Amino acid sequence: MTTVWVETEYDRKMLIRRIEKAELPLSIDMQKERHRTTRQNRLQRQWMNDIAAQTQGHDAEYWRGYCKLQFGVAIRKADSEEFSELYDRVIRPLPYEAKLALMCVPIDLPVTRDMNSRQMTAYLDKVQQHFAEQGIVLTDPEAMKYGVAA
Repeated sequence: MTTVWVETEYDRKMLIRRIEKAELPLSIDMQKERHRTTRQNRLQRQWMNDIAAQTQGHDAEYWRGYCKLQFGVAIRKADSEEFSELYDRVIRPLPYEAKLALMCVPIDLPVTRDMNSRQMTAYLDKVQQHFAEQGIVLTDPEAMKYGVAA
């Protein structure tokens, strides 16, 4: 399967040409929003390392689970009726420690993994705001282009 993102008129024309030349039968799946980006993934991982380095008692995996639970679940629930129903029925009644354990390896409940780019941006914004209020310095996303961490 090949994924092609069409962001410009040129991209659209090139995709049409590609479809015209493709052998039939052909299946096409179109989505309105792009899946989260590799850059967003790297930033999330870097921020979890930043948080772990500036706090005591928890590693980056703990903070990844914490952020998924605190910020990611609400974003996913708002955008997915199916996720919301399942979360509320199965996970919401559990104690906080159990919910947190579900977010971390080895279970690693998919929350951010299934986010599109817009959702991941909202998630990262919430993480940044929350930890900035705690005095945690997170790597500047622009600095990551040059290999500079916090």
